[in-house]
Amino acid sequence: MPLRVIVAEDAVLLREGLVGLLQRFGHRTVAAVGDADALAEAVRAEQPDLIVTDVRMPPSNSDDGLRAAVALRREHPGLPVVVLSQYVEQSYAVRLLDSDNGAAVGYLLKERIGAVSDFMATLDRVAAGGTVVDPEVIHQLVRLRQDPLARLSAREKEVLSLMAQGRSNANLAAELFISDAAINKHIGNIFTKLDLPVDADGHRRVLAVLRFLRA
Repeated sequence: MPLRVIVAEDAVLLREGLVGLLQRFGHRTVAAVGDADALAEAVRAEQPDLIVTDVRMPPSNSDDGLRAAVALRREHPGLPVVVLSQYVEQSYAVRLLDSDNGAAVGYLLKERIGAVSDFMATLDRVAAGGTVVDPEVIHQLVRLRQDPLARLSAREKEVLSLMAQGRSNANLAAELFISDAAINKHIGNIFTKLDLPVDADGHRRVLAVLRFLRA
C-alpha cells in the first residue's frame, strides 16, 4: 500500500534522492525537511505513516534527528520510524529500540539505501510494525556483548541476529539452508532460554532482540 512519508535529512542531495526513490515505488512524501524542529512540526501537521530521518542534523548537528524521533514516538505511540546513520552507533540503536517497546522501528546505515529493493522492503516492514536493525550493528553487538547470549547455541545466536534484521521465518530458513520446522524450533529455544513470557502479546520476537541489545 502507498505510504505517506516524511523525510528528514539535512543533506539536500540525499533528501531529494530519498523523495524520488519513494515516489518511484508509489509512496507519497508529505514533507521533506532539513532539521529536527521542522521534523517535529511536520509530523504534528501531517500525521504520516512513516518517518525516515537522519541521526545528525541541525539545530545542533549532533543526534537531533534521533532525539526528535524518540520524542515523537512518545507523543504518537506506534509511529513508525526508520533512522539512518552514517556510522555504527550502538547507543543510538538501543535508544531507538527502547522507544515504544521497540515496535515499528528501523536503524540502518546510509549505505544500505543503495540496495534499493532491500531498503524499500525495510520501509514496508517498519511501517507494518516490524523491527529492523542494520546487520553491521548486529555484528558488532554479537562480538562485543556475548554474556546475554551465553545460554544460546551458535545457531540460535545466528538466528537471533537475522531476526533483528527483520527477516521472516521463510527468509531465515532460506538464508541458513534449513527447514521451516527447524527455524521454528530454534526460535522457540531462543524464547525459552531468554525467559520471555508466553503472554507477551505476540511481540516475543521484538522482546528477544531487545533483551540482546540491552544487555
